[in-house]
Amino acid sequence: MELLGMTTIFLLICISCLLLVATWRNISQNGKQPPGPFALPLAGNILQLNPKNLPESMKKLNEKYGPIFTIYLGPQKIVVLYGHDVVKEALIDQADDFSGRGNLPLLKRLFNGTGIVTSNGETWKQLRRFALTTLRDFGMGKRSIEERIQEEAHFLVERIRNTHEKPFNPGGFLTHAASNIICSIVFGDRFDYEDKKFLTLINLLDENTKYQGAIQTQLYNFFPTLMEFLPGPHQELLKNIYKVDKFILEIITQHKETWDPSCTRDFIDAFLNKMDQEKGNDHSEFTVESLTRTTLDLFFAGTGTTSITLRHALLILQKYPEIQEKAQKEIDRVIGRDRSPCMADRSQMPYTDAVIHEIQRFIDLIPLNLPHTVIKDIKFRNYFIPKDTTILPMLGPILHDSKEFPNPEKFDPGHFLNANGTFKKSNFFMPFSAGKRICAGEGLARMELFIFLTSILQNFTLKPVVDHKKIDITPLIASAASIPRPYEVSFVPR
Repeated sequence: MELLGMTTIFLLICISCLLLVATWRNISQNGKQPPGPFALPLAGNILQLNPKNLPESMKKLNEKYGPIFTIYLGPQKIVVLYGHDVVKEALIDQADDFSGRGNLPLLKRLFNGTGIVTSNGETWKQLRRFALTTLRDFGMGKRSIEERIQEEAHFLVERIRNTHEKPFNPGGFLTHAASNIICSIVFGDRFDYEDKKFLTLINLLDENTKYQGAIQTQLYNFFPTLMEFLPGPHQELLKNIYKVDKFILEIITQHKETWDPSCTRDFIDAFLNKMDQEKGNDHSEFTVESLTRTTLDLFFAGTGTTSITLRHALLILQKYPEIQEKAQKEIDRVIGRDRSPCMADRSQMPYTDAVIHEIQRFIDLIPLNLPHTVIKDIKFRNYFIPKDTTILPMLGPILHDSKEFPNPEKFDPGHFLNANGTFKKSNFFMPFSAGKRICAGEGLARMELFIFLTSILQNFTLKPVVDHKKIDITPLIASAASIPRPYEVSFVPR
């Protein structure tokens, strides 16, 4: 019995040694993985992270662990890339390796890994290629879409004029205007400002902007299973997404009933054409589900980011009347008051262009960026990162890099101006991300921001309801975006 016990112990020691040798070989072969704080089982790094302000938590971890570190949101492992050089090296220099889309629990719950934004592999490649080609066919980046934006800017100005200088929150107007541009491409038509069904949709989007900032929404990425059963704003956010989804599905159904392959009216028709061409292919990526989700992606991307940026812009310009006045003088000199702004004007308006760039830099709209993933085992800066690891290539530290932008926490159009007043480009300007997953609608968003904002300043002076010195322009951090603080403003005709 004693001999059997000694034999058992000896075997256990041998097995342990073999496991240690195998582990050592694996580590020596693969290399070390990025460092990070100690993570609790299941809970991850909840004690080291502030769910209501993850960017600030990441900043502190960067100071301790450097530009590459590991965190755990609940049980999910995430490698964070912090700073311009490391993000550029990943998303641009090693673009293919980092081209996957990481699915954080909330993103996965909302979009189920379908559509353009959250899909991967061949699905993503085919849908993105089709979307970019089709959007170009329907005018994105061309004069035709510029004319649509100019027309919508005219409707927006007239709607503001009808407020007769009464203070109000312009968020709904801005959301409606931005949404109408993408709707004209995807659905084939804009919606009237009094359309009750569409106004309901706009209200859902505005509500979701508020729900994003709730602590329950932030905690969903840590404890998705638990939060799924708990009440709170995160549940209302999910319900609103489904309502928007239903709205889009109804439009798709209407399109299918009136679809004519010889007359392609919009993006949905083009997708239906593609589905018809591939109806014999059992493995086709072009299905009703992918159409619904792709349309939802385009609708959200084309509506939310632009309208939120414009809301930030109007708040910031109230804070700095001298900047508003200087931009208006440039608008008067280059464009005047009798015609609509156009993209050709931008090259002659360095100050206004700098203001718009500084707005995007300052607000840091998507500070964490959308998650990426590595599509294979890779070596990166002497670290081993296994295939399918979720990557957060943060944009905030790049847009607020103090070496590139002196006093980055201060709003200063001079960050994008040379000493002689000409516009100064910066490789650190990455509000649309970079690499293979760069925002597909970047060109459209740039056109909208320039034409909408210059049209408003051409026609109105922004008058705050409080002393401009007391206005707080610090963005509120939400789960995925930086949103402006609530405000009202009067638009005084010029």
